[in-house]
Amino acid sequence: MEQKKPEQNGFSYTYSAKEQAELKRIREKYMPPTQTEDKMDRLRRLDASVTRTAQAVSLVWGVIGALILGFGMSLCMTDLGKILGSFSDYAMLIGIPVGIVGGILVSLAYPLYNAVIKRKREKLAPEILRLTEELLK
Repeated sequence: MEQKKPEQNGFSYTYSAKEQAELKRIREKYMPPTQTEDKMDRLRRLDASVTRTAQAVSLVWGVIGALILGFGMSLCMTDLGKILGSFSDYAMLIGIPVGIVGGILVSLAYPLYNAVIKRKREKLAPEILRLTEELLK
């Protein structure tokens, strides 16, 4: 920032190009949005919500499946069966099906992701198409 000669009632400053760009970015944050920007932002949010929802659902599903798989493996491979008390002799017999169920849940996480994306796209398609038509005009 350079300082010029003092004027009658104050100082006058000039800013570098980098500072000018930063000033413009800050100013844009506080300017009221135009209608086109609002529609474009809404379109971006709708499009992003499709994948965010699918990722969250499949991630939770996969984590739950992995925990169940791990519990089944623990029953088979550790002394966790002794905690079960009278079922300690059957820990491996219980652990194998529990682990298989967990493995199936984990393997279904990706198909679940695809199903959620498909359903969400079908649900949001009319709104997204309407917004894109308005923005393309």
